[in-house]
Amino acid sequence: MWLFALFIAVPVIEIGLFIQVGGAIGLWPTLFIVVATAILGSWMVRAQGAMALENVRQSFGTLQNPSEPLAHGAMILFSGALLLTPGFFTDAVGFALLLPPVRVAVFKFLKSRIKMQSFTVNAEMHGKSQSYQPSGDDVIDGDFKDVTPENRPEHPPINGPSGWTKH
Repeated sequence: MWLFALFIAVPVIEIGLFIQVGGAIGLWPTLFIVVATAILGSWMVRAQGAMALENVRQSFGTLQNPSEPLAHGAMILFSGALLLTPGFFTDAVGFALLLPPVRVAVFKFLKSRIKMQSFTVNAEMHGKSQSYQPSGDDVIDGDFKDVTPENRPEHPPINGPSGWTKH
């Protein structure tokens, strides 16, 4: 229901703002402001999007939880869509989402409303494996078998050595 109200309220707000601003400063200055904010906004989205992408890469490279950098990237993408949409209200919301403190506040609000069950990263190529599991009674036990070189079973190659395994 709130999504329907949003789809009705935003265009009504935009129309009202266009009438007010257009009546105060005229048609051509109003159109210039709309086009200028779209150009400025796309430039800012491009710059901040590149920084957000680098933050996502760093979080994956250091095996950290990527949810915050990914959320910031999604909010920057959403702000770009709002800035390209003609209107003063959407521009104001789009520019607000380009401010890091606003994105942090939105992320904290969303994080408080979403419960994460677990997050696991397995990076065998880096020789590291980390996982995050919230504390609780839902622990799963597992078994393992040591496969150090002296305990590794010998298997003859089926069609010759593949190069993928070295026994």
